[in-house]
Amino acid sequence: MTHPAFAALAALPSKLPRSTTPLVRRLAIASLVSQIVIVVTGGAVRLTASGLGCPEWPRCTPDSIVSTPEMGIHGLIEFGNRLLTFVLVLIAVAMIGALWNLRGERRDLFRLAVALFAGIPVQAVIGGITVWTGLNPWIVGWHFLVSMVLVVLATLLVNRARLTTAQSAADLPRAAPPTMRRLLGAIAALTGIIVVLGVIVTGSGPHAGDHGAARNDLDPELMTKLHAAPVYLLVIAVALAVVLALRWAVSPRLRRALLLLAVVVLAQGAVGYAQHFLNLPVALVALHMLGASVLTAAAAHAVYVGVTRQPEQGAGQRTREPAQQHR
Repeated sequence: MTHPAFAALAALPSKLPRSTTPLVRRLAIASLVSQIVIVVTGGAVRLTASGLGCPEWPRCTPDSIVSTPEMGIHGLIEFGNRLLTFVLVLIAVAMIGALWNLRGERRDLFRLAVALFAGIPVQAVIGGITVWTGLNPWIVGWHFLVSMVLVVLATLLVNRARLTTAQSAADLPRAAPPTMRRLLGAIAALTGIIVVLGVIVTGSGPHAGDHGAARNDLDPELMTKLHAAPVYLLVIAVALAVVLALRWAVSPRLRRALLLLAVVVLAQGAVGYAQHFLNLPVALVALHMLGASVLTAAAAHAVYVGVTRQPEQGAGQRTREPAQQHR
């Protein structure tokens, strides 16, 4: 006689979704939100000088997996951030489970879900290395950059989860004309450069994560000026893209994506300038870290919408650049 637990386990696949249901879409959104949230909480660890609140890894101390009362608030903050990793694991496992019956026909979704799941232990190991190296600013920077890659993957997952199987296989003209696609490529490159330079600026600044942690010994003022240069170019590129989107008959979804990106770029630029001239107050630095994550997601979303060959949700709208097809 089969044990009830094994019988329930064997019957589980038949109960999992066989199409991109609202559950799949909600889990995709949860994946994106959780990736951004852990960036913000990781920033809170650094900005409260709690980076070595748990001085060991994977244990918190040589004798304890969890933080102890003797470690105070810094131990609680650092250990709390570590616990959020398990939330990401739960969401990632649930996403893979929800896509299990679709792993053949929706390989795009399944591969993205597996990549997000695989990124969690990678990030955990990098986090451990940051502790072992006493918060080396270059390792901390890699920790943040990997998070941005995971944010991009989660953004793609959200977009792909909007499509039915038939829509995901469609081969339609791209949503953006050639000129717009080249502009979107420049926007993607500039966003990447800005994020990388922002990490270097952070490594030269005062918020090291611990009062005894090293800095990268670069000139903060010079690094900030270098960081600002591609920001100006991004503002110009996004403004030009918005103007072209409003003048040309591009899809409404692409127009909305570019307007959203423009709002995010302006807001992030304003916060960046404010934090610089106010001598990097903790609250604004935290907001800027959130903005970097949202900027990365907004740029990835705009680029995806512009280069995709899939239809708008519920429509197969085709658009034209003056005298040009989009292919």
